[in-house]
Amino acid sequence: MTTTAADQASVPGPGDTTGTNSRQTAPEPVDENVWLEDIYGEEQLAWVKEQNSRTEDLLEGSGYDELEAGILEVLDSTDRIAMVGKRGDWYYNFWRDQQNPKGLWRRTTWESYCTDSPEWDVLLDVDELSRAEGDEWVFHGATFLRPAAGEPYRLALLALSPDGGDANRYREFDVEARGFVDPARGGFDLPTAKGNVSWLDADALLVASTADGLPKTASSYARTAVTLKRGEALAAAPRLFEVPEDHMMAMAAHDSTPGFERTFAVDYIDFFNRTNFVLRDGSWVQIDVPTDVNVSAHRDWLLFRPQQDWALDGTTYPSGALLAANFEDYLAGSRDLTVLFTPDAHTSLQSWSWTRNFLLLNLLKDVSSEIRVLDPSRPSGNTDGGWAATLLDACPPLHDVNAYAVDDEDEAPADGGAGDDFWLIATGFTTPTTLMRGTLEPGNLEPGSAGTSGVVSRHAVVKTSPSFFADDDYEVEQHFAVSDDGTRVPYFQVAPRGLALDGQNPTQLSGYGGFEVSRTPAYSGAVGRAWLERRTTVSEGSDGKAPHSRGGVYVVANIRGGGEYGPAWHRAALKENRHRAYEDFAAVARDLISRGVTSPRRLGCVGGSNGGLLVGNMLTRYPELFRAVSCGVPLLDMRRYTKLSAGHSWIAEYGDPDDPEQWEYIRTFSPYHLLKDAVEYPETFIWTATSDDRVGPVQARKMAARMLAMGIPNVWFHEALEGGHAGASDNRQAAALQARSQHFLWKALAG
Repeated sequence: MTTTAADQASVPGPGDTTGTNSRQTAPEPVDENVWLEDIYGEEQLAWVKEQNSRTEDLLEGSGYDELEAGILEVLDSTDRIAMVGKRGDWYYNFWRDQQNPKGLWRRTTWESYCTDSPEWDVLLDVDELSRAEGDEWVFHGATFLRPAAGEPYRLALLALSPDGGDANRYREFDVEARGFVDPARGGFDLPTAKGNVSWLDADALLVASTADGLPKTASSYARTAVTLKRGEALAAAPRLFEVPEDHMMAMAAHDSTPGFERTFAVDYIDFFNRTNFVLRDGSWVQIDVPTDVNVSAHRDWLLFRPQQDWALDGTTYPSGALLAANFEDYLAGSRDLTVLFTPDAHTSLQSWSWTRNFLLLNLLKDVSSEIRVLDPSRPSGNTDGGWAATLLDACPPLHDVNAYAVDDEDEAPADGGAGDDFWLIATGFTTPTTLMRGTLEPGNLEPGSAGTSGVVSRHAVVKTSPSFFADDDYEVEQHFAVSDDGTRVPYFQVAPRGLALDGQNPTQLSGYGGFEVSRTPAYSGAVGRAWLERRTTVSEGSDGKAPHSRGGVYVVANIRGGGEYGPAWHRAALKENRHRAYEDFAAVARDLISRGVTSPRRLGCVGGSNGGLLVGNMLTRYPELFRAVSCGVPLLDMRRYTKLSAGHSWIAEYGDPDDPEQWEYIRTFSPYHLLKDAVEYPETFIWTATSDDRVGPVQARKMAARMLAMGIPNVWFHEALEGGHAGASDNRQAAALQARSQHFLWKALAG
């Protein structure tokens, strides 16, 4: 993801040929900043360092150091919840703090975890590893090998990134020996690359990788999956699965659930279309569904979630529904589907999680959480033939609550296991995160009830996060703006109680609007300290009050392109309809202004990645609405985004700029090409990371360079050398990143 009126000179593209039936490629505008696309070039990095120094000079003083320290205190707090994942008898956690900036991978027992001061068994000190090996390792997770029956979990593959980017090195680790398994003795050690890895058995892996000369797709991801045995070179491993070069990526994984062992492969055609296969008798068998139907397997069951309406054997299943079928029956040709969830105008399915015997559905109802528990062993008693469902009483209004299994592969509770236990994580804008644990069991059958009494659930609080700002001083409201086409767009407003509606409140508007990602309520001590609790003095307002101190207002917009109302809400802003996401965001801005919450002088917006593209369009299409724009790790040059980093993989979201017809609409939301002379633009801060191998730093660099060359005032740029797409690989980097953005906005809006 020259001048402002760039010449439309034709530049030959990769699709150009000279034949009479050749595919025409859209011309590329003259780009005076192509030289900045050499990410690690000496001259280019010198330009970056010069801009970084200039921006850091801007941020010095005015309380910046105190702000950064306050955010770092939140991130390093030892009182925050150490979230865990269960494997066997142990509960694993990855932890960063001031003494361990790169982090500790550690474990404890359940009994110890429930205490105020758990005793942690440290397995890997990433800071110590980095010092010993001379690499700035960033821990990206662990994948365990399922042990033989009765044996403990021991071997794991650790994903370690050398710079925080998406490319990982996978190394085998023995948790009992507290060290890596020596490759000279057959230990797995895969070169750094993009891809994924799955255990096939104790001596073999399924690997999709771009390392050692294995082919890449045009999106820079793995094109093949191989079976890698101990002691075998990756380049020599037999290929198991392959996808075309113009597809997004290949993936292979093994399900080791006892009694349900299966090997799967997925051909990701693009971001929203895929073909799923299961290995049978040495051959791949395709799971016969449309490519836009998401498929998942659990024991006896296949689940389906269509992205668009799915017509099957005379029945149409709506987009965003959840359907179930018996795995073996479906592969054998049966199309007997059970409807588990049907969306409506207010309610959408966000995710689901299986315990051993039950299914948890995480829903949003007008962007507030609702959780249902389904029992596949009992019919619902309704005419739809679904499964018995129970509403989980754990979701206060305007909060985000998610339920997922503790360990679905453990024994059932009746056998002394935790197989039907579940975690609940609840959070809200002014509610610190709470971790709960519960257990599910069938309800008692009433005589003659036909088994429809639902599920009994019990849950209790395990841990609570501390409060990092005066939560009770603020209130959360939900409002709805009306977009240009009449669509009602929800947004959350977090503001001091008794907010003066005089247009004088410094207001930060955040959004995303892409890839069916939902923006839900979430507690942020950093936002509380850096924005809500900061104070500025405003002059007498329309309410007649004398100059007085006030803090900031924080707003999150739930615009189209996201997933707040399911796939249809997302598809409404795809490709040629992208403008709807930007119209929605602008409608929220206007609603805040018309309600007196703020004014264009006091309103700023912030977004990252696709959200960076969003606020880039606010900068170029709606400059009159905003005083300041903070634009992070962004897509901005939509003519060349498919040629940069992993950009080719997002054609399904934005369109193909090489296609002349598609470029005609893409150019209308390409901020790099929408800049014009003689326009009063908001103050602009563009930030990125050199090591971002997903979006990359190039588009941010070029946008800043063009704006500076045009003489646009108050344009700032900063590029962190590490951190990948997140922009930070440890808490100190994260605190600096957040502080720079928040301080910039505050100076612009409250100064």
